[in-house]
Amino acid sequence: MALPLEVINRESAREKSIRHGHPSTLHLWWARRPLAAARAVLFAQLVDDPSARPEEFPTEELQRKERERLHGLIERLVVWENVRDEKLLEEARQEILKSTNGNPPPILDPFAGGGTIPLEAQRLGLEAHASDLNPVAVLINKALIEIPPKFRNQPPVFPGLAESEFRDWKVAAGLAADVRAYGQWMRDQAEQRIGHLYPKATLPDGTQATVIAWIWARTVTCPNPACGIEMPLVRSWWLGKKKGKEAYIVPTVVGDPTHPSRLRVKFEIGHDAVGPQIVGTMSGRQGGVCVACDSVVSKDHIKSEGMAGRIGAALMAVVAEGSRQRTYLPPTQEHEHAAAVTRPHDVPDQELGHDPRNLWTPHYGLTKFSDLFTNRQLVALTTFSDLVTETRERVLADGGTPEYADAVATYLGIVVSRLTDYQSSITTWASNPQMEILRNMFARQAIPMTWDFGEGNPFADSSGSLTKMAGAVANAVERLPASAGAVARQEDAQEAVSRPVVLSTDPPYYDNIGYSDLSDFFYVWLRRSLRPVYPDLLATMLVPKAEELVANPYRHGGRDGAREFFEEGFRTVFARARVAATSEFPIAVYYAFKQSEADSSGEASTGWETLLEGMVRTGWAITSTWPMRTEGSGRMISIGSNALASSIVLSLRPRPEDAPTTDRRGLIGALESELPDALRKLQQGLIAPVDLPQAAIGPGMAVFSRYSAVIENDGTKMTVRSALARINELLDQVLSEQEGDFDATTRFAIAWYRQNGYGTGVFGDADNLARARNTSVAAMDRDGILTSRASKVALIRPTDLRWDYDIVADDHTSIWEALHHLIKILEHDGIGPAGDFLAAALSRPDGAVESDLVKELAHLLFRIAEKHGWTKDALAFNNVVTSWPDVQHSMQAAADARPAQSQEAFDFEEGDER
Repeated sequence: MALPLEVINRESAREKSIRHGHPSTLHLWWARRPLAAARAVLFAQLVDDPSARPEEFPTEELQRKERERLHGLIERLVVWENVRDEKLLEEARQEILKSTNGNPPPILDPFAGGGTIPLEAQRLGLEAHASDLNPVAVLINKALIEIPPKFRNQPPVFPGLAESEFRDWKVAAGLAADVRAYGQWMRDQAEQRIGHLYPKATLPDGTQATVIAWIWARTVTCPNPACGIEMPLVRSWWLGKKKGKEAYIVPTVVGDPTHPSRLRVKFEIGHDAVGPQIVGTMSGRQGGVCVACDSVVSKDHIKSEGMAGRIGAALMAVVAEGSRQRTYLPPTQEHEHAAAVTRPHDVPDQELGHDPRNLWTPHYGLTKFSDLFTNRQLVALTTFSDLVTETRERVLADGGTPEYADAVATYLGIVVSRLTDYQSSITTWASNPQMEILRNMFARQAIPMTWDFGEGNPFADSSGSLTKMAGAVANAVERLPASAGAVARQEDAQEAVSRPVVLSTDPPYYDNIGYSDLSDFFYVWLRRSLRPVYPDLLATMLVPKAEELVANPYRHGGRDGAREFFEEGFRTVFARARVAATSEFPIAVYYAFKQSEADSSGEASTGWETLLEGMVRTGWAITSTWPMRTEGSGRMISIGSNALASSIVLSLRPRPEDAPTTDRRGLIGALESELPDALRKLQQGLIAPVDLPQAAIGPGMAVFSRYSAVIENDGTKMTVRSALARINELLDQVLSEQEGDFDATTRFAIAWYRQNGYGTGVFGDADNLARARNTSVAAMDRDGILTSRASKVALIRPTDLRWDYDIVADDHTSIWEALHHLIKILEHDGIGPAGDFLAAALSRPDGAVESDLVKELAHLLFRIAEKHGWTKDALAFNNVVTSWPDVQHSMQAAADARPAQSQEAFDFEEGDER
């Protein structure tokens, strides 16, 4: 069925800022799809479009009304705040049951990753199957969908907890409470053992304060023989940039009291608003600069020092808790000595993989996972890991079953794993004005090399602490659906898809993310904590890599070999899925779409073509495409590159074995017959103009892929590229044909805009265009559509329209005027006034303004502006449609707020005296 994409995309974008209780906070995973999008796609996979039930909805109008009802349900369903609304979820489940004859199919994601799709299938009451080759992903999925249902509605076992809190332990609340309580017990036990390694700081007034973080700089010996100082490699001296509370590190070269003939760098704290004299000493490209002698030290020299094990570290600052702000202090011997601990023996010494694009530290001598942590961090993390096992024993002693003890231990093992993202020597300190906190290592999909880094205090009540991590995991668990019928397996995708299930999946995209190499960082700690609980899942030293369906050129003999491996594996997965598939329900495949990727001729996205070609070749018919975005409206468009949607969701059904062939003429005839109605439905679904070309690929490819082959005039099979070109041509044709729906003034303005934009043209040309459309330049000048002066004619931009315009009082208005005034009000005054204006426009007795026509005009003008490279215009037209649901909501809210008139008031208004 069609989808209200703009609302889904808006909620997907908003979801990025939601942290408290969001499942993504359970454990980091890369390129995780938004829950809102997955929920909507799953619903659409299983719920019939009204056009598929002609016996119930025999007319287009009835189909449209039913589609709007279903869209309204989806629009409520995708709102994050509604994920625990059981009444709404039951309404959605009943729609699914109605469309599946009471027997919905099991849903499988064979590339489950972070678990979004299986989790949302479970939320919708479906039997959810998650499989992945990566054990970290499997463990995340078990924690999301498999473990919570086993302990649904069970009270906690931590002593006194169930009795001390007077509440119903519904769904996963009891499990979450135990994670929180045993996490606190684990923290307290750890503090007793190693708390002395994290001393408090002495403030200027003599009082003691808890340290939040220690700021370190990596160092190398200056290669200048006349200097030889241990030079700090610092990206930025800034500690905090909040206005009026600025703080930064001030390095000073002084004598070394222990070696009078040597110099050293002393670090102090500056607070004036001007800030440090130089940004830092380390440049990402050039290398480092010595603070003592200004010698430039190349990155190659630093790398060689690192490989020789000669990169050190110097403590530059101590960050302590202050009164509603951070307090920055210079280092002291006490804090330097506290960090100088012996490296523990039982640490993860596995080697990092070879992927120079994503793993940067090996070039600097940090080749093992244990190298990515300070000795003190290794002591802490090994202590926490050991305590996971001890906590499991404590749960058993408190009356928990072995299975329940394993569950609590699993979540605490995840807490420790999650903690490593904030407790490594790759973690940095964020000094921005909004937040002065530890920035996690995986701020990007790579393990970068950092120079100055923040070592967090795991016992403080701030980012990077054990308490914060346990709380985040518990909050996520507490909000999980925890319904029965879910399973997570470690399984190769080719094997997983052989079962009779319905696929909904987000497969890897070529080599965008090296999941296995990156997830090794977490795996080595999860293995240390949880191998007794999951001996088979965590049996290997590192994450399995040989069969991982990622185009890794370092693993498959270069780029060509990697591409061939990926494409062949991809085709095999979906060929096997085709054998097991049912024609009753479509499958959904998410694709990390980058239309700006072009081949050597610059003509097309070769990855996009390869995906479509592979699907068609393995027997799938593409029925629709849904563009999904996760960015805000200000980032939705990039005219020129056309890199607009962050992903495309393909809906596919098995193509019958006896599918016919056709020729080029037959394909074009079918496209001309079916595409216009399909595009109209997409526009009714509030799809943004910027996404329409991508969405149009769906119904277009549905026609192309229903044939076993389309034969070109020269006898060869038509390629996907050629089919896409035909679809694009017809999109332009259909949009142009929609011009016939508009009034004469609007038809003239479209034609003039196509030729001149908002620039000037010759009066004679304008006059000819106007006469052909049964209007006149003079009339449109009077109506405020354009200006006609000195034989020059120009359309009036929205920003230049007059403010006293009354669309109800206007004797002669047009769709063009309505759209342009709406743009002006929307951009200047916002959603509310725009809703008021649209309500007034639609209230005209002559019906001159129709809501759908205003949207259609925005779509058409966007396409024209995009082709001409008129970026500002295109953004304005796109913004109207993307804002349409909010404008309509505002309009309806205003109408609902008006008090109903009494008969007495109505009679008085009609002129009766009282």
